[in-house]
Amino acid sequence: MPYRSNAAEAWDPDPQSAPPIEIPLDLLPPPGLTQPLWRSLAGNLRDTFAPEKLPPLQLTSRPVDIGLLLGDRLRLPWFRTVFSNIGDVISPETLPPLELESRPVDVGELITDQLSHFWWGSLLRNLADRIAPETQSALNLTAKPILDIIPKSWILLPLWSEVVDTPKVFYPDKPKTADASRPVNLQPAALSAEKPKVPALEPTAADLLRDIRRSRIRQRIWIGLATAQVLYMVAMAFGKL
Repeated sequence: MPYRSNAAEAWDPDPQSAPPIEIPLDLLPPPGLTQPLWRSLAGNLRDTFAPEKLPPLQLTSRPVDIGLLLGDRLRLPWFRTVFSNIGDVISPETLPPLELESRPVDVGELITDQLSHFWWGSLLRNLADRIAPETQSALNLTAKPILDIIPKSWILLPLWSEVVDTPKVFYPDKPKTADASRPVNLQPAALSAEKPKVPALEPTAADLLRDIRRSRIRQRIWIGLATAQVLYMVAMAFGKL
């Protein structure tokens, strides 16, 4: 499987001058995946009591100070975070100015600044846009317009109900024909004595009346207590005089 990076192509544009690099491709699972349980347990115990001695790690890159790690920060007691927050508020850390490599793009006024304006500023802006709108340049379209979207052989006709404007006419229903074959039995019908219907009280209405009655009783009790307190205070005031 030949492999060439962009850097190699920039350094040596001719691919025939250098032999292709063969990278072995192994898609098989690791051998430790199929080992038995006792062998995995023995290996874990050996790594715990007699770990393998490895040579010191040699780093070719420079370390980056990222501050306190997240695990160490979570292990800190709660008062340390409180003191750190107070210190950041009183004397914040002075950071170097931010260096931007990209060029800023003018996006106009931010939406947060627009929402912080007073209502009359928006009203005056709307009036100015209505009276003297901003003149903008013509829109440059790169796409070509499509001609004859509707073929000329088609005829578009509106519905007759949309063209004719007349009042709506409702025809009467056709009379039903009486069935002559059915005999008519005219017999006097006995009129039943009408009984006065007693309106049944709803359970919610009964509960409502009970609650109103109890609330009135409580109101009278509280008014009586308040009146007694006022009379007692007036009597004590006149007694001291």
